[in-house]
Amino acid sequence: MRPRITYYGHSCFSVLLGGKNILFDPFITANPQASMIDVSTIQPDVICITHGHGDHIADAVQIAKASGAQVIAPYEIIEWLAKQGVENGVPMNTGGSIHLGFCTIKMVRAEHSSSLPDGTYAGTAVGYVVYNEESSFYYAGDTALTLDMQLIPVFKKIDFCFLPIGDNFTMGIADAIQAANLVQCTKVIGMHFDTFPPIEIDHGKAIAAFEQQNINLTLPVINQTLEL
Repeated sequence: MRPRITYYGHSCFSVLLGGKNILFDPFITANPQASMIDVSTIQPDVICITHGHGDHIADAVQIAKASGAQVIAPYEIIEWLAKQGVENGVPMNTGGSIHLGFCTIKMVRAEHSSSLPDGTYAGTAVGYVVYNEESSFYYAGDTALTLDMQLIPVFKKIDFCFLPIGDNFTMGIADAIQAANLVQCTKVIGMHFDTFPPIEIDHGKAIAAFEQQNINLTLPVINQTLEL
């Protein structure tokens, strides 16, 4: 069965893989563009957090408590979440992997800052490689273009990837195309775009730029579910 992906805005996605839901970087209630989404209906089995900024962690505590989901994040973020009453945290660091039965999740490097909503240190920003016998994908998180990305296909062939494309705070379109080439992946789901004025993009130009490099770019619509 192919993974089913639901987009909740900004960089927040749910991926149904191996019969379980993995939620990435929950930022919904504070995003005006996602006002149609009722977070109480989101019941993930696993939550993966890439870094501590509010636009990636805002709903983590509420969803984790309501769902009982296992929360995977850098060590410092798990410590902070525990102080907020989240009990099912799994602290990790870059290079580590965790085997969950239905899939394996590997934490990889991202190039970005990271601090928590109260200003405390949140460790380093990360991305994730997720795979099982059905599929494999790379969720880059917030990142700049970095040559570390070329190590990902050495470790695992990637079927599709989530890449930030909004520029200003992360990679822009040109760098995301280079990232897709380094990862050796021709199916890209764009994220971290249009939420705020500094990261608004021209959709047509973005899709055309990727097409020129024989890469398929999907720009999801909030609350849309798709299969890749």
